[in-house]
Amino acid sequence: MGLRLRRISVFDAVNMLLLLVLCLAVVIPFWYMLTVSLSPVSESLGGRFYLIPEQLNFEAYRYLFSTDRFVRSIGNTVYITVVGTAVNLLVSITLAYALSKKTLPGRKLMLLMMLFTMVFSGGLIPKYLLIKSIGLLDSYWALILPGATNAFTVLVMKTFFQSLPESLDEAARIDGAGEPRILLSVVIPLSMPIIATFSLFFMVGHWNEFFGAIIYLSDNAKWPIQVLLRLMVIAGEANIASENNLDFELASKVGDNVKMAAIIVAMIPIVVVYPFLQKHFAKGAMLGSIKE
Repeated sequence: MGLRLRRISVFDAVNMLLLLVLCLAVVIPFWYMLTVSLSPVSESLGGRFYLIPEQLNFEAYRYLFSTDRFVRSIGNTVYITVVGTAVNLLVSITLAYALSKKTLPGRKLMLLMMLFTMVFSGGLIPKYLLIKSIGLLDSYWALILPGATNAFTVLVMKTFFQSLPESLDEAARIDGAGEPRILLSVVIPLSMPIIATFSLFFMVGHWNEFFGAIIYLSDNAKWPIQVLLRLMVIAGEANIASENNLDFELASKVGDNVKMAAIIVAMIPIVVVYPFLQKHFAKGAMLGSIKE
């Protein structure tokens, strides 16, 4: 049988062309940043647009990782992201699981209080005064505890937990399992799609932490990577090496290549983590969990 070619309609052709343009509009800026970061400073300062470096040069990355300031900011961001995401999941899952039980005393009042926070907020100044009064200023916990959870996340998780068959709970209780065991052994394994989704949201939020850091952290040794990126890219301070840890040979090669390299390094972790969580986004986690 000969190969039958499918006729492409004008509508399909226009759609494919638009998708190609959108794809290039997304990919080219990132490719340009990667190209500039791998170029020598003399080429990156020329101000011209190019997508292939004339010669590969890793001096920008070597300079970044030779400075304590940049490495420390990466460590700060990793700590905030890991601890913050763990706190977010712990508080959100346990609270949502408790609220999914209709027998919980005061359940309606707690739901009303959570809904109230979706409409009204205390504002920035009261929040700052509260954090100051409990001694969290200049502490990583000032970036983690105030946002330990939010009403939207809890309500979505609560609805998902309520959709799980009650027969699973009943079977676990017959086997002698208590609420903590049911949550850990039954509910969480079946809720991995929604947990993975919110885990990614929490991770991206903590990794991109900027506004809270510039308000609550006065010690620049505790700054996350996003604050340092702002200093480098917007304020134009690409030379971030401290005086007691300065490679003068490398510092003389600081330019746009270092700024682009810093952006690439700050972007890679989330890009790497996403594929591992993406598989849990698919629907159908309940298929086969109950047999009639």
